[in-house]
Amino acid sequence: DNAAEGPLSVILAPTRELANQIYDEALLFCKGMGIRCFALVGGGGVRSIEEQGFAVRQGIEVVVASPGRLIDCIERRLV
Repeated sequence: DNAAEGPLSVILAPTRELANQIYDEALLFCKGMGIRCFALVGGGGVRSIEEQGFAVRQGIEVVVASPGRLIDCIERRLV
């Protein structure tokens, strides 16, 4: 388990809504294979950017992200 290496795969979706739909479908595949998947999106009703960054640093193999949130996390060195 090499959490410090970062995600093995990043799926980038143009909108939060599409990222959430992709995440829901990816989760079906990932759970069956023991792969950890996480949605990195902004907007109301989601975890704060710091909470999301912390979750990714704990060791996630697949990240589904919206461009804005991914850029914010990279600039803040959260991922």
